[in-house]
Amino acid sequence: MAETVAPAVAEPAQPGSTRRERTGWYFYDWANSAFQTTVITVFLGPFLTTVTKLAAGCELGADSCGGYVHPLGIRVSPGSYYPYLVSLSVLLTVFVLPVIGAVADRSMHKKRLLALAAFIGAGATIAFAFVTGERYLLGGALFLIANIAFGAAIVVYNSFLPQLGGPDERDTISSRGWAVGYLGGGLLLALNLVAVSMLSEEGNPQRTLDLARWSIVSAGVWWAVFTLVPLRWLREHSTVEALQGSGSGGGNVLTDGFRQLGRTLWEIRTYPLTLFFLLAFLVFNDGIQTVITLASQYGTEELRLEQSTLIVTILLVQFLAFGGALALGALARRIGAWKTVLLSLVLWTAVIVAAFRLPAEAPLPFMILGGCIGLVLGGSQALSRSLFSQLIPAGKEGEYYGFYEISDKGTSWLGPLAFGLVFQLTASYRVGLVSLLIFFVVGFALLAAVPMRRAIVAAGNTPPRVL
Repeated sequence: MAETVAPAVAEPAQPGSTRRERTGWYFYDWANSAFQTTVITVFLGPFLTTVTKLAAGCELGADSCGGYVHPLGIRVSPGSYYPYLVSLSVLLTVFVLPVIGAVADRSMHKKRLLALAAFIGAGATIAFAFVTGERYLLGGALFLIANIAFGAAIVVYNSFLPQLGGPDERDTISSRGWAVGYLGGGLLLALNLVAVSMLSEEGNPQRTLDLARWSIVSAGVWWAVFTLVPLRWLREHSTVEALQGSGSGGGNVLTDGFRQLGRTLWEIRTYPLTLFFLLAFLVFNDGIQTVITLASQYGTEELRLEQSTLIVTILLVQFLAFGGALALGALARRIGAWKTVLLSLVLWTAVIVAAFRLPAEAPLPFMILGGCIGLVLGGSQALSRSLFSQLIPAGKEGEYYGFYEISDKGTSWLGPLAFGLVFQLTASYRVGLVSLLIFFVVGFALLAAVPMRRAIVAAGNTPPRVL
């Protein structure tokens, strides 16, 4: 039978959040999404690879490069440097994020942690202004700092969600935050792409490289400036864990955070249904992240599309994801977040099948498919985040969202690995793409098997009226 308990009963110790506070929370999505879109999705990979080629002794603008660089004495091809950095950042993130979450739960000053992580990440991004010439090591170090800080700030940011609304409100709050993020990230990316197209010069690769560098810097400035809004409007919500930490008689929050993380790793086994949801999320989210990561490669290598088509499609995805997040959030209010995420996985499966059948050298079908991805992308991620908030024991938001981010980022190599292995065996990007179907099919089956209402109750929370 459906639960009809009011949200206030579910969280008796928490004062209600205000519209101003929720708007402040949305604005951190607006702030940090610039790093994801402008830096990670578009500019950083080509920029850092070009700088690494220069360090390897290759000419700027050369089509091929036979040289090598030697970071820490290791012989590395310039084309492999950035992927290796991504893998290293993922490895480091796996160790950092749960600790950050544990510290956040033990701290009375969660906003300060958000500010620290965000400004470290933004500062490292702005420091790309100094990555000139052959300074590939500086660029690599700055990327590692920025990407790890980005993940740490997201953990702290997500941990505010259960305190901003009751069980029946969180789907809407999460969806709005994700939508605002896509809008902000898409806006800065559009401005940067317009600047690059207007200011670049034919036959002047140095000008293009400089424009890419300043586009990366702009994302850091955007991230830092708009982070001031949530820091101003969000309120601290004291949890039992934080109050215990503050009253522990001089205990160090960082030390207590490590101790608490150890206890949580032991205690999390008592919430097997929460772990099962994390497993389902790990599988289907890996498929989503792989589609996002490899879409450009599929478009250029298999469909032989121009770079301009890919850029337009990226912008289309960003802005349609804004509407898609709101639309799926509205659907979740009618049929429940769990059913809506399951429906989104069916739609993702249809996207993969459609991508397999796309004709080569046909920009319009590719852009239409990109629009479909945008419509389903934001909602599936936003509702997964709000669903998980229902499965977290009270006072453990930071720690559990640390594990959630690991499921989001820490295993994002599985999909690309499957895609790469299938391509190596078949020499076909289309067959490689179809191999991703298993992530959505298995993820759907695992998520469908989670008894959500029982899982929420087992975590000590009140289920929403509609699931």
